[in-house]
Amino acid sequence: MNPLVTPKTALSDAQRFELLVTSVRDYAIYMLDPSGYIASWNSGAQRFKGYAATEIIGQHFSLFYTEEDRTAGVPETALRTAMEQGKFEAEGWRVRKDGTRFWASVVIDPIRNDAGELLGFAKITRDITDRMLASEALRKSEEQFRILVHGVTDYAIYMLSPTGEVVSWNAGAARIKGYEEAEIIGKHFSCFYTAEDCAAGAPASVLATAASKGRVEREGWRVRKDGTRFWAHVVVDAIHGEDGVLVGFAKVTRDMTERKGAAAAIERANLALFQSQKLEAIGQLTGGIAHDFNNLLAVVSNGLQVLATQSRTHLDVKMIQSMQRAVDRGASLTQQLLSFARQQPLKAECHDLNVLIRDFEPMLRRAGMEGVAIEVRTAAEAALTWIDAPRFEAALLNLVVNARDALPGGGRIVVSTQIVELQAGAVGALQEASYVRVSVADNGEGMPGEVVARAFEPFFTTKEPGKGTGLGLSQVYGFITQSGGDVVITSVVNEGTSVDLYLPQTSGDAHETAEHSTQLAVETVLLVEDEADLLSGAAELFRSIGYEVVTAANAAEASEVLRARTDIDIIFSDVVMPQGRSGIELARFVRSTHPHVKVVMTSAYPLAALRREHGEIGEFVFVHKPYRLSDVAKAMRTSS
Repeated sequence: MNPLVTPKTALSDAQRFELLVTSVRDYAIYMLDPSGYIASWNSGAQRFKGYAATEIIGQHFSLFYTEEDRTAGVPETALRTAMEQGKFEAEGWRVRKDGTRFWASVVIDPIRNDAGELLGFAKITRDITDRMLASEALRKSEEQFRILVHGVTDYAIYMLSPTGEVVSWNAGAARIKGYEEAEIIGKHFSCFYTAEDCAAGAPASVLATAASKGRVEREGWRVRKDGTRFWAHVVVDAIHGEDGVLVGFAKVTRDMTERKGAAAAIERANLALFQSQKLEAIGQLTGGIAHDFNNLLAVVSNGLQVLATQSRTHLDVKMIQSMQRAVDRGASLTQQLLSFARQQPLKAECHDLNVLIRDFEPMLRRAGMEGVAIEVRTAAEAALTWIDAPRFEAALLNLVVNARDALPGGGRIVVSTQIVELQAGAVGALQEASYVRVSVADNGEGMPGEVVARAFEPFFTTKEPGKGTGLGLSQVYGFITQSGGDVVITSVVNEGTSVDLYLPQTSGDAHETAEHSTQLAVETVLLVEDEADLLSGAAELFRSIGYEVVTAANAAEASEVLRARTDIDIIFSDVVMPQGRSGIELARFVRSTHPHVKVVMTSAYPLAALRREHGEIGEFVFVHKPYRLSDVAKAMRTSS
């Protein structure tokens, strides 16, 4: 006996056990008789069931069950199972005294005497509502997440084992990659990579990087089940267990093919815009220089023509002719520059390019050389467009010569036409419409990208010094764009080059224009020109062919001359003048106030550019600078 406990205070084992059971507050521990009536009650049972011992002892334990469970015979089943199997254990909803429910964990054990007779049941119940609710919330969250992941169709979301085998698969993965879940589970994810990436060890590198750094993000080509490729954005995250051990990888893939294509299209459009703006700026500068140079050539040309009419010696005539040929070459150069700048006057007529090319085919063949085969393929339908036929033929010949030069060892040149439907922005700034595409393609040396980007710039050439001016392609570009079209060069080094000309298709008919002529008469001409040297030279030119000449430096002076003199028969005026009224305004003033005076306009700018700046001027006869005696004579005959 413990000396510290006196016999008066010592408790029996039964008393200690009863004290223990009645003191437990976290468990309802109570006895049932063999029929299920409550025979004892502890403080834990009272705490979370709400009944005091005096209220509940003698009541049937089915009182704690829900109406649904009582109807289904759950209480009876619980006691029967405990008797037959030695224990009943379950979870379910139970009801408190106040009618509220709680989730209970229940264990019922049968109690028997030494003879095996049933004395009753020991019932232990625990309120695990919080745990159940947390578990249910977790289950719902996991289910919602599973539904969410499985329902996503724009992303392939799936799991990999630590060695890279696919262990889960969502609808997005099936849509993007083409594999059904049963086909792909268990396969290594490297089957999505291209053969080149697999050979380079890309799949293993991705997993190794994700495992070491926790995450990896890549873009590249991936392969679908049917073998087609798509551009993918891929994120791989390493997944570790609570113990830090790698349990696998979460992989998210998105098909970015369309976005990549759109980005590439935007980049191409930006490059095309930059190239167009660059060529436009060069064209404006070139056109301005060519215009001014034309005026200088006009001074020299007019002076030479006057001197030619006055020269008497063979030496003088020979020298003047030599100088005139130099002026002609300079004028030809300025015309080439103006052609690039789209400031060259064009005589556009409706032509079938199939017919033009077939008629011009003998000349194209003569431009070839031994070992170079030239083939012409024209479209089956008419390739009608408005075009200046001689300039088109010159442009086509230029392209064939360029192609020939790219075939030093021989090869093939194909000239073809085709009717194509273009969407807006598909080729440069061309609008959505039908176009005639004229292609000159060769299988020669080709050009690298940096050369193609500069091919249209004037004076740019890859040929040896003395073998090219660098104006050929620039003229073609200027002529085609001035005609409402565009030019595209496609080239691959050592494979060849194709130059495609796009011209608006028309349904009109080809026609010809007639010229009218009148007799030249001796009359008085009022010359209006703001450049003094050019004015002086032009005056001498007109005098050399018998005209009386009066000069004016601007529109204001010309108006004063008209008021002071009544013998003016013709006004020959420059269009563009830096100060005061323009030549067009002067001409319209003369037309309204002096209707008997003939009007001839001149400029180094083309009619198209003048119309944009000054409006329609087709009512007046027009002569381009630099002009010759024949140009002046023709203008005088047709002026009115």
